[in-house]
Amino acid sequence: MKNFKLKLLTVALLCLCVNIAFSQSKTRFNVIAFYTAKSDQAHISFVHEANKWFPQMAKKLNFGYDSTNNWSNLNEKFLKKYQVIVFLDTRPEDPAQRAAFKKYMDSGGGWMGFHFSAFALTPSDFNQDWDWYHNEFLGSGQYGSNTWRPTSAFLRVEDRKHPATKNMPKLFKASPNEWYRWEKDLRKNPNIRILASIDSSSFPLGTGPKQHEIWHSGYYPVVWTNVNYKMIYFNMGHNDIDYEGKTNKDLSHTLNNPEEDKLILDALQWLGTGKRVSKK
Repeated sequence: MKNFKLKLLTVALLCLCVNIAFSQSKTRFNVIAFYTAKSDQAHISFVHEANKWFPQMAKKLNFGYDSTNNWSNLNEKFLKKYQVIVFLDTRPEDPAQRAAFKKYMDSGGGWMGFHFSAFALTPSDFNQDWDWYHNEFLGSGQYGSNTWRPTSAFLRVEDRKHPATKNMPKLFKASPNEWYRWEKDLRKNPNIRILASIDSSSFPLGTGPKQHEIWHSGYYPVVWTNVNYKMIYFNMGHNDIDYEGKTNKDLSHTLNNPEEDKLILDALQWLGTGKRVSKK
């Protein structure tokens, strides 16, 4: 009788282990990150950093993470197995790819964008020739200006009811970054929820050498979402690089900042498993 009970216990434990292993093997959601990483060492540095960091976080939090620099993969068939798209540094240029991305977002897909993915300036190598993306989806319009050199800033969390920011403190110090100013005032757009902005305690922000690269006042959104989509944009993603010494070595990194990491990961998990948040 004792041996029989022992066998039953052994079988039960084996079944439990199999069930645990099976549940852990099933990813909660899948992420595909697109990148270009061909110009500006600061952006290339962030892409390489992100493509090491995200897989580590994927193992820890049980989600799938793939990355590709083949933008032709931005098509309906390829995207079917992914719940979240990430733009690490640029945006699609091909009309078919843009159309596939819009359809994906209109159908309820999730999107996370970093820094240069929102950049557009006419004339430049990245003209503002995609009105839906820059004016409607992001709401920011064209690039206006930036700070220089990349420096840390204190960010004020403006909306702590959103899933991405509910675990954040009211104020946190972000990693060094080149901060952007935009053409449009996002506060006037009813579809935009600004989640974090540069706190006034950060001023003066930037070191120059040009005076217009140092901000002394103003309102600068850094993280926001559009309530009509499951999306979030982070202005972060530009590492400091030793250009002057001509070594092109990293002088700073964006990730492995505990509070910034928490913000990004909470946002990613909302995009992967949550629902669109339409109201404040």
